[in-house]
Amino acid sequence: MTEISDIEVEGLTVRLDGNLIVDGIDLTVRSGEWVTIIGPNGAGKSTALRAIGGLLPHEGEIRWQGRAITSMNRRDRAKAIATVVQSPVVPPAMGVFDYVLLGRTPYIPPLGRESASDLAVVDEVLAALDLEPFAGRRLDTLSGGEKQRVFLARALAQGAGILLLDEPTSALDIGHQQEVLELVDRLRSERGLTVLATMHDLSTAGEYADRMILLAGGRVVAAGTPADVLTEENLAEHYRVRVRVIQGEHGPLVVATRSQPNGTQKSLNLPMSPL
Repeated sequence: MTEISDIEVEGLTVRLDGNLIVDGIDLTVRSGEWVTIIGPNGAGKSTALRAIGGLLPHEGEIRWQGRAITSMNRRDRAKAIATVVQSPVVPPAMGVFDYVLLGRTPYIPPLGRESASDLAVVDEVLAALDLEPFAGRRLDTLSGGEKQRVFLARALAQGAGILLLDEPTSALDIGHQQEVLELVDRLRSERGLTVLATMHDLSTAGEYADRMILLAGGRVVAAGTPADVLTEENLAEHYRVRVRVIQGEHGPLVVATRSQPNGTQKSLNLPMSPL
């Protein structure tokens, strides 16, 4: 049986202000799969994700669920794929319910109003993410973890089967990081979502991803399972750091090390999170 790919990228190239940022990358994300893009600063992770989401001009082919994104209008794109960027622009004083309702924009006719079914979708998403108590609150009064759940809620309200997450835990403490990622993983299982993410915390990325793609200099330099990609050799070469990789219960654990005066290495006992 042929596996269905929700995202297919061939020769993706992106230039910003004349600078080559993403240089001819290929990738696929199968239906229901979680793939995470990693790489050092300046590797092109976020740029590639934004281009795949149709947010940046690019060269090369991008297909969502078999359709070239160049053949899709804005409404069709929004119904197929939802993107959560690192720092979403939130209108001042906007309430949680109204912000999540923005996710229904592709389904509302021009000059029309939201329908009862649109409101029902928002209610259902708020309930699924345990956000009902915050529905009447202003978004700017919420904690970082609560805001991130609201951003996810808006994306889910779009009804899209593909979810793009750009550094979804970058502004969160370790407790809220786990809360948000566990939520995404649960929703992926329950709703059959396909997830493509970028992340900088390598151990956390390896815990949740089915496959990983390592970018360096705008190119794919390694791809495969977390165990295939998170190797001491790969990280030493492309992150220029000394690490140990330990096989943990849920995936490889990347631990930074430092040299001792006698030439030995001492573990810092902390997951490596290059910024």
